[in-house]
Amino acid sequence: MSVNLLPDFIRSNYEVHETKHSCAILKGDFPGEWRDLIDMLTEFRLLESYVSKPGGRKSQISEFIDSYLYNRGWFEKEFETAVVVDGQASEQPTHKIDCFRNRIALEIEWNNKDTFYDRDLNNFRLLFDLHAVSVGIIITRSDNLQEIFNRLGRGKSYGSSTTHMSKLLPRLAGGGGGGCPVLALGITSKLYVPGK
Repeated sequence: MSVNLLPDFIRSNYEVHETKHSCAILKGDFPGEWRDLIDMLTEFRLLESYVSKPGGRKSQISEFIDSYLYNRGWFEKEFETAVVVDGQASEQPTHKIDCFRNRIALEIEWNNKDTFYDRDLNNFRLLFDLHAVSVGIIITRSDNLQEIFNRLGRGKSYGSSTTHMSKLLPRLAGGGGGGCPVLALGITSKLYVPGK
């Protein structure tokens, strides 16, 4: 598996899964985006304040990842697509991708309904088929964080029907991303920093 291309720190501190050699494609064909991803994952820490404070529109996890990558030239992206039947075009806009650069699409699913995985994977599949995306990346939470959430009194806010790795893996195994290579990264308890 090409996940072995990831640095030891990433493999030791994140739960990592891939389909269709996504790491090899990223490292070989998209070295700049690969470096951005590695740097961001290496710098990220799950601060207690990220979990203990009630959420708003966007989690502090998403804000960290977005701002880190936006500072390196990534951006939020919505594609304008259309289906044409007998000369009649029907617009079919895609869902906005959280972070995009040079055909690499990255979604952050921290504490949404687990059906958001279906939306993300379907978006990756469609955009891959249209030659707009080469690799899709999903950053989510590992199941082992639930113990920390419970200890902080936030366990109910992170329920079983929200986005976490055990909800994503069956979708990946079932081919939810279609032909699109997907890299799934779960934030684990090893990245947790209490008291900050």
